[in-house]
Amino acid sequence: MPSRSLERVQELHDAPLAPFTTFRLGGPATRLVTATSDAEVIDVVREADAAGTPLLLIGGGSNLVIGDKGFAGTALVIATKGFELDGTTLELAAGEVWTDAVARTVEAGLAGVECLAGIPGSAGATPIQNVGAYGQEVSSTITEVIAYDRRAGETVVIPSADCAFSYRHSRFKADPERYVVLRVRFRLEDADGLSAPVKYAETARALGVEVGDRVPLAAARETVLKLRAGKGMVLDPEDHDSWSAGSFFTNPILTDEQFAAFHARVREHLGDGTEPPAYPAGEGHTKTSAAWLIDKAGFTKGYGTGPARISTKHTLALTNRGEATTEDLLALAREVVAGVRETFGITLVNEPVTVGVSL
Repeated sequence: MPSRSLERVQELHDAPLAPFTTFRLGGPATRLVTATSDAEVIDVVREADAAGTPLLLIGGGSNLVIGDKGFAGTALVIATKGFELDGTTLELAAGEVWTDAVARTVEAGLAGVECLAGIPGSAGATPIQNVGAYGQEVSSTITEVIAYDRRAGETVVIPSADCAFSYRHSRFKADPERYVVLRVRFRLEDADGLSAPVKYAETARALGVEVGDRVPLAAARETVLKLRAGKGMVLDPEDHDSWSAGSFFTNPILTDEQFAAFHARVREHLGDGTEPPAYPAGEGHTKTSAAWLIDKAGFTKGYGTGPARISTKHTLALTNRGEATTEDLLALAREVVAGVRETFGITLVNEPVTVGVSL
């Protein structure tokens, strides 16, 4: 018998999943359930696990590529709400809209996530991906993640130090079948209405300040929103450049040996005077730019002739121009991956999670 809480959950069968993704792509789920409380989320997860039913968790859908055949199992939309601010401590329910939560922290005069404004998706997804942009990552402010541990069958509190955060990665992403994020706790900073020190050169230039300076919180947020919108990275139903998952590929992190080989390929293809982007990424490692690689391999803004194309505003975003299928998108992604590998010897890795398909 279903539990009392499960009886209130909205349930649909053979339900399209495309409306739940920012790509607006993906076939139907055998069963689609929407949960609005932690208890409902746990009940649905436990029920699926007990029955051996495949389970797909959906938050804001901004990091999902779902196959055209859909998902044979239970798709659980986490629609929980909760924004609790106590001094500089913030607790967000997993289903909270992330960009709205950022706006509220700025209104409260608290710094730490203001440069993560405009990122589509839900709060519960932020620790999974260690969401970051414009010099900030959520790992720098997250103190704890409250999650349901499917293996142990219980709710656990995981301190930030145990989340194994790294660039666009975490223990949750490393073991996606184990944890269901329920709530995320952050410690923000009261800097008298000022932002955290600006770390990203592009943001500093747009603000007219030096890297390391602080600016009014609202100015930091508004500047980031403008920068993102200029790249099609703020959701807009009228703008097909935003019918995407944002950055489709992660920036490659190379060993010294790999970077030397890459540097040689750059000189070979683009001339001796060309220097690729290079950023420190820990001892013996260098990070380079996926967007630069894509552009220099010949995949410029707007590339493509079909219904899936590279954004006209940013080479790192693959987009649905309105009539695309997931296979159209994947064909474009594979073409880009192959072209970058052939030109520079680097294999790009997709950032969105793929469901029922792969590159």
